[in-house]
Amino acid sequence: MEPPLLYILLMAQQKRTGGLALFDLDQTLIAWDTQLLFCNWVLRKEPLRRLYLVVFVPFLVLSRVLGSEGMKRIFLSFLWRMPRQQLEGLVEEFVAYHVPRSFYPSMLEVLAEERAKGRRLVLVSASPEFYARPLGEALGFDASYGTRVEFEGFMPLFPDFTGGNNKQKVKVSRLLEEGEIVENEVQKNSSGFSDSMVDLPMLELCEEVTVVNPGEKLWEVAESRGWETVRPSRPFSSRRAMAFRCLKQIFGLDGGSAG
Repeated sequence: MEPPLLYILLMAQQKRTGGLALFDLDQTLIAWDTQLLFCNWVLRKEPLRRLYLVVFVPFLVLSRVLGSEGMKRIFLSFLWRMPRQQLEGLVEEFVAYHVPRSFYPSMLEVLAEERAKGRRLVLVSASPEFYARPLGEALGFDASYGTRVEFEGFMPLFPDFTGGNNKQKVKVSRLLEEGEIVENEVQKNSSGFSDSMVDLPMLELCEEVTVVNPGEKLWEVAESRGWETVRPSRPFSSRRAMAFRCLKQIFGLDGGSAG
C-alpha cells in the first residue's frame, strides 16, 4: 500500500529542514569507478569468476545498442549465482577496506562541512545499491540511493533494475520517489557535487554546485553558471594510467585496489 500524499509531503518537508547536499559517488568522492573496484575485489577473492569475461566481452560490440543500463546488467554477470549472504559479506569487507582510505581526503572534508551546515547528506549514485548504500552509511550519509538490482536468494545472470539505471533524470525521479524533494525545481539551501555532465538534472536542483575534476564540457557549463570547480589529486598520473588500472580491475588483477 502506497503512503498517502500528505504523509510524503510532510516527510519531505521534515527531511529538507536543514537543506540538502546531493553527492554523486564515482569520480566525485572517489577517483575510481566503484563497479570496477568491486569487481576487482570479488575476482581476487574468487578467481574462477573471471570466466564472466567470456560472457561480457562479446557484448562490447553491442554497447551502443544496449546502452549503459544493458551493459551494466551484463557486466554484473561476474556475480552470477552468488548467494545473497555471501555477497553481503563481500560488500562488508569491501567497504571496510576502502572507507576512508580510497576516498579523496578533501572531499571527505567537504562532507564534514556540509554536515556542519545542517544539511541532509544524500548519496545519489548509478552504482548498484547493494554496495552503494553500505558505502554511504560508512561515509556518514543520511540516505544513499543507487541502482536497485533485483535478486532474491541468488544473483541472476543478467539482473533487472527496479526503476531503471539510477542515472541522469532517473536520479531526480528517485529523489522524488523517496520524498527527498517534492518538486523538480531548485531546492532551498541545497548543494550538489558531481564530476559528470550526466548529472546535470540533479545539479540543477541545487542552489550551490561544485564540480569535481570536470571534463571540458562540464567545466564550460560550470564557468558559464558560476559554479565552483575543485580538483582533488588523483592516484594516477594520466588518463592512460587510469585506463590501465581500470583494465586490470576488470580482470581482477589490480593488487593495489584490494587488501
